[in-house]
Amino acid sequence: MRTLVALLLGFLCFSSAIADERFFGGYLCSLDCSGHKAGYDWAESRSVRSIAQCESILRRYPNRLSFYEGCLVYVEDPDRGSDEDDDGEEID
Repeated sequence: MRTLVALLLGFLCFSSAIADERFFGGYLCSLDCSGHKAGYDWAESRSVRSIAQCESILRRYPNRLSFYEGCLVYVEDPDRGSDEDDDGEEID
């Protein structure tokens, strides 16, 4: 019985963690998607048009993956906007 309860609790915790995941342009956000938003806004303000321009971010700042992914989202879909995640939740 204890094993069944433990399994059930583990499943509930795991499924709630999945429900809390947020995505921005198909990329998993680590926290609140703010890094993706910043990268998207940066690319928009500089009229970035190519993936190569985004890759320069990783060369200079290898730990800024979400910023880089936000830049990629802009290149892939410049009309998307950056105010919401993929589920329509507002990004602060």
